[in-house]
Amino acid sequence: MSYDEMHDRETLVREHYAGYARWLEQQSNEAMNGRREEAEMIFRRVGITFAVYGAKDEDANGAKEGTERLIPFDLIPRIIPAHEWREMERGLAQRVTALNRFIEDVYHGQEILEAGLVPREQVLHNAQFRPEMMGVDVPGKVYSHIAGIDIVRAANADGSGSYHVLEDNLRVPSGVSYMLENRKMMMRLFPELFSLHRVEPVAHYPDLLLDTLRAVAPSGVNEPTVVVLTPGAYNSAYFEHAFLAQQMGVELVEGQDLFVKDDHLYMRTTQGPRRIDVIYRRVDDDFLDPKAFRPDSTLGCAGLLDVYRAGNVNLCNAVGTGVADDKSIYPYVPKMIEFYLGEKPILHNVPTWQCREAGDLQYVLAHLSELVVKEVHGAGGYGMLVGPAASKAEIAAFREQLVASPSNYIAQPTLSLSTCPTFVASGVAPRHIDLRPFVLSGKTVQMVPGGLTRVALKEGSLVVNSSQGGGTKDTWMLEGDDAPAPARAPSQSQSQSQSL
Repeated sequence: MSYDEMHDRETLVREHYAGYARWLEQQSNEAMNGRREEAEMIFRRVGITFAVYGAKDEDANGAKEGTERLIPFDLIPRIIPAHEWREMERGLAQRVTALNRFIEDVYHGQEILEAGLVPREQVLHNAQFRPEMMGVDVPGKVYSHIAGIDIVRAANADGSGSYHVLEDNLRVPSGVSYMLENRKMMMRLFPELFSLHRVEPVAHYPDLLLDTLRAVAPSGVNEPTVVVLTPGAYNSAYFEHAFLAQQMGVELVEGQDLFVKDDHLYMRTTQGPRRIDVIYRRVDDDFLDPKAFRPDSTLGCAGLLDVYRAGNVNLCNAVGTGVADDKSIYPYVPKMIEFYLGEKPILHNVPTWQCREAGDLQYVLAHLSELVVKEVHGAGGYGMLVGPAASKAEIAAFREQLVASPSNYIAQPTLSLSTCPTFVASGVAPRHIDLRPFVLSGKTVQMVPGGLTRVALKEGSLVVNSSQGGGTKDTWMLEGDDAPAPARAPSQSQSQSQSL
């Protein structure tokens, strides 16, 4: 049975949802439908879209995939009490700090490999390992400056729920723009709710992001020039690239806007060349520099890696960061935390079978109908098998792939992700959710209180990915105690974020 975020086993409303539940009871379906239509109209007008490639089915709202579409936005927030968030915050900071230490170690002393805690071949033969980064020192020894850590809550036998890390996204994690726009939309549609609840603000995320990027500028640069590097308007997350550049007040550039001269990187402007010090890049490693990686790439800039290795520009996130977010490395993160920090993990992994191990493979093959099996390099909900939801034919076909290339897969138990009330066509109904907080690492580790809650809109589905028809919710962290606040005006930071 799933853990319900709003109700306990006796269907009583949990304390931190009490005020919201009273408000929700007073809302009619007609009024909520009207608010949803208003939200869709505004999101479409602003251009908050997401491109899904290669899919031919309809999503949960009947929209054809394979084209630009809205990510469905749910009107009912996911609420997390303050004490739960503080513990999660500590665990996230601990985990991301250890992962950054691991990446730095991989490209320098490789002490954890020497100790035998992580198999050497799994790192050095990893598709995301970049030999070009060996011995390269990066500012502050920070490699993943922006991390998106996927967290789920599963039910315990006593009816309580416990948080687990499902996945680490350390290369180019996306979704933070939807977190910010969801909050703006909720404040526009339901301003009275923000007078009744002490909801911690998230609107300052672009300021924290810019501070993080500036903090890791090359040595000696006091007023760094920061840019956002995008693959271009046809990328599925282009809206987010443009949004973050605009929110930070920095230039959005493509590879064709850049050039290298005298071991420095410049962008072309109407006032002439301007030196770049920090790149927030939303382009994968392979496409960053046709001179160093894929020669057919038109998305990057020739010679960029040379400038980077010389220490004259910093890339956020660093080249080679993906070696730590590969799913085959995920099982070793608890050991990394103990090895580098001398601490026990605050946030725990989901139990994982590594199919490259003969014993694990044998177990997985015998229990395919019960497990979730994922490609180690997969993303977006593709290349995976959800055993309980798969047909016999799908399981048989996946079995052949697994036997042919076992090292390409891991398997995990089918967690019954927690559910949250969601406004769907039939009214309010529970749907499975996860949470992606965004962790910023510069001189310090910091994050805004919350993250992007993703929701599986199809009844019974456990796949929350936007590319698979999932939607998003606003995520509320309640300040101080967990009780609703007395009526008050929105804070200045909330008022400023209300315009869309």
